[in-house]
Amino acid sequence: MFVDFHSHTTASDGSFTPQEILEHASEKAIKYFSITDHDTIDALEQIGKIPPNLFFVNGVEISAEFPKTLHILGYDFDPDHNELKKNLAELQNFRKNRNVKMLKNMAEFGFYISLEELEEEAKGELVGRPHFANLMTKKGYVSSYQEAFDLYLDKGKPFYLNKKRLDPKIAIELILDAGGIPVIAHPYQTKLNNADLEILIAELKNYGLMGIEAFYSQHDEKQIAQYLNYAKKYELLVTAGSDFHGKNKPHIQLGMEVEEKYLEKFLRKLKPRSGENE
Repeated sequence: MFVDFHSHTTASDGSFTPQEILEHASEKAIKYFSITDHDTIDALEQIGKIPPNLFFVNGVEISAEFPKTLHILGYDFDPDHNELKKNLAELQNFRKNRNVKMLKNMAEFGFYISLEELEEEAKGELVGRPHFANLMTKKGYVSSYQEAFDLYLDKGKPFYLNKKRLDPKIAIELILDAGGIPVIAHPYQTKLNNADLEILIAELKNYGLMGIEAFYSQHDEKQIAQYLNYAKKYELLVTAGSDFHGKNKPHIQLGMEVEEKYLEKFLRKLKPRSGENE
């Protein structure tokens, strides 16, 4: 079946608006779909009518404290849950302060961009590194959007600043308390070997982790097999997502073809919204 439970919009660092990405998913005949913006559920408020034949599931991707990368996806939660909204708002406020610090660092390099220019470039979207890259290109500080990331904005580069992250246990508990399903995203990005990754998964399971993103656009067959094995061993639901960002990650296409047998337990847990019922 054709699905995608991992995508990003202009509410975080994608190039499609929430409504545009729903239309794109519908055009591609995706059956089940979720928007999982980074540390925000603002996209859910921007969605109008869901296209017919598309089953939409509330989603979010929460950044968790970890030496490398650890993201916790949340699905089918109550978007009005106060504690979840409060914690996500705190993450976004920290992000805004980070933007100001990044602009000061850039000025020291002779790259002059104002906060007003940055907000104008974002056009009401959540300001993120893609907007920095666009302005750096427009002002001639770099020759291309990609060069801005390669030389200055990627992790470990001069203008990169860490964002605030939640303790993994807190991230999982927030999703559970909001009635949702917590899932570990793209496990390979933890950069752990198999033994250490399994230890991490067992620990997260004890916190309440319910699923693993076994199918992902950058996973190879060996990784998929390993993650399916973890799913079986630790009784985790299996999910599938592309991590689509539109033009901001043009090598990733929307939608994934996955055998239904792998997803059926996850699908049975969901209460998706359908355009057919609106």
